[in-house]
Amino acid sequence: MFVSVASASLQGIRAELVHIEVNAGEVGEPRLILVGLPDAAVRESHDRVVSALSNSGFRAPRTRTTINLAPGHVRKEGPIYDLPIALALLGATGQIDPRSLEDHLIAGELSLSGATRPIRGAIAIAQLAQELGKVSVLLPPVSAEEAALVIGQTVYRIESLASAVAMLSGKSRPLAMMARPYAREPQPALQGAPPKASGDFTEIRGQAAARRAAEVAVAGSHHLLMSGPPGSGKSMIARCLPTLMPPPEPVERLEILGIYSAAGRTLAEGPGASERPFRSPHHRATDIALIGGGAEAKPGEISLAHHGVLFLDELPEFRRSVLEVLRQPLEDGVIAIARSAAHVSLPCAFMLVAAMNPCPCGHLGDPRKRCRCTAAQIQRYRAKISGPLLDRIDLQIEVPAVSLSELRSAAPGESSAAMRVRIEAARDRQRARFVGTAISVNSRMGHAQIRRHCSLEADLGDLLQQAMERLSLSARAYDRILKVARTIADLAGAEKIEAAHLLEAIQYRALDRNVLL
Repeated sequence: MFVSVASASLQGIRAELVHIEVNAGEVGEPRLILVGLPDAAVRESHDRVVSALSNSGFRAPRTRTTINLAPGHVRKEGPIYDLPIALALLGATGQIDPRSLEDHLIAGELSLSGATRPIRGAIAIAQLAQELGKVSVLLPPVSAEEAALVIGQTVYRIESLASAVAMLSGKSRPLAMMARPYAREPQPALQGAPPKASGDFTEIRGQAAARRAAEVAVAGSHHLLMSGPPGSGKSMIARCLPTLMPPPEPVERLEILGIYSAAGRTLAEGPGASERPFRSPHHRATDIALIGGGAEAKPGEISLAHHGVLFLDELPEFRRSVLEVLRQPLEDGVIAIARSAAHVSLPCAFMLVAAMNPCPCGHLGDPRKRCRCTAAQIQRYRAKISGPLLDRIDLQIEVPAVSLSELRSAAPGESSAAMRVRIEAARDRQRARFVGTAISVNSRMGHAQIRRHCSLEADLGDLLQQAMERLSLSARAYDRILKVARTIADLAGAEKIEAAHLLEAIQYRALDRNVLL
C-alpha cells in the first residue's frame, strides 16, 4: 500500500515541505529501503523507528518497503522524520487509516521506547503548515510550545508514537495549543546561557558624551564603536543599551524566537517577551560561530542578535578574517550562506556595539597610567580593524577614563526609562516617515530615502564637504553621517537637519580611518 505524509525540511530558518512516501508490500527480500538524499542521522532513523514501533505495540513491515523523502534533490538532515516515517509505515501496513494522516504536518524524533523528543525549527514548521492550509501540526511537547506562538495554527502536543496513533484513530485527543499570546513571564537564565543585558544608565557616573552617543545609536539603530582605557565603562554602557530599546513588536518577537528555534534553543534560552536579544560572543569565536552555517546551516551569533544588540568586546582581539565577514551583514541586514546542496539566507538586522582599547596595553592617552606600547605595536593593533569595516560603523567615540574623585562626586545619571521616552518618540517619527516600506529605523535607509529625508541647505552641504575633505572620509561615511544627523534631528523633534545636528553627527567620526589607521 502507498501512503504519503507531510513533513518539513529546515533550510536556514525557513521550513520547506517534504513528503514522506512509503510503499509497502513490494516483492523481494523483507527490508526497509530509505531514499531521498538522507544524511547519516536520517539513515539511522530506520533502527529508531523499528524499535519504537515494537516497543509501542505495533509491528514493523514484514515485506520489502521503500521510504522516499521527496523532493529528492533537497538534502534531509536530522532526526526530524522519525515520527512521520513511523506513522506512514503504520498507514502503509494497514494498522491505522491512511486518510487520517492527510490534513496534518508531522515532525518529531523518536526514542527507542516510542517517546518523542524535541526538534529544531518548530516555529518555521508551524508557519509552513499555515501557508499550506494544514488543519494541525503534530510535534513533541517542547517543540509544540514554540510552534503555538504562530497565531491561527493548531498544534498538538504528541508525547509518544502511541499517543499520535490514538489521536489519529479518534481514541483520544491530546492537548491542542493555538493562538498563544506572544508574551511570557521572564524565566531565570539557564546555566551556561549567554550573558544578557543588565544594569541601568542611572548607574553610569559621568561619561555624558558616551551616554549621548548611546542614546543616538539606539534611537536610529546605528552601529557604535567605543574606544577607551580599561575601566572607563565601555562594557557597562554596552550591556545597558538594550534597556533603552522599545520592546519588540509581535512580528519581531516571532522572528527572534523563530531564529532561536532554528538554532535549537528553547524558549527559556531566548529573550523575554519585553526584551531584545543581547549577544556577546568571545573574541576567539570562529567565523561560522559568528555568521552561522556549518553542516546544518544553523544561525550564528549575528542572527541570534536579530532586532537586538551584538556586542563585540575587545574588537581588535577578534581574528581579522572573522571581522571581515561582518561587512555584508552590517550593510544588508541579511547573511547569504552558500552550501553544496543549497543556499540559505539568514536575517541579521542587529545593532553592532564594539569596544576596544586605544593600544595593546590600554593606557594610551590615560592620565593615570603611562602607555608602554611602541608606535609599531599601536599601528599593528589598530590595523586589525580595516577601513571598510570602520566605514560601516556609524558612531565612533572615545570613552575617557573617569577619575575616582569624579566617580565619588558625580550625581546618578539619567535613568534608562527616562532616556527611552525620547528614543521611543524618535522611533515613532521614523515609523511614520517610512510607513508603507520595509524600513523602520534611519540606519536602514537606502540612497533614495537619504536623498528624500536627509536633504541639506546649501551652507550645510558646504560644511559637510569641508569635513569630508579634512577627515578624508569615504562616500559611505558621507551617507552614514547624514543618517545619524537625521536621527539627532528626530530626537530634537526637528523636521529638517540643522547645523547643530550635522556637527554632532560629524564629531562621531572621531575614530575614523585617518585617525585610527
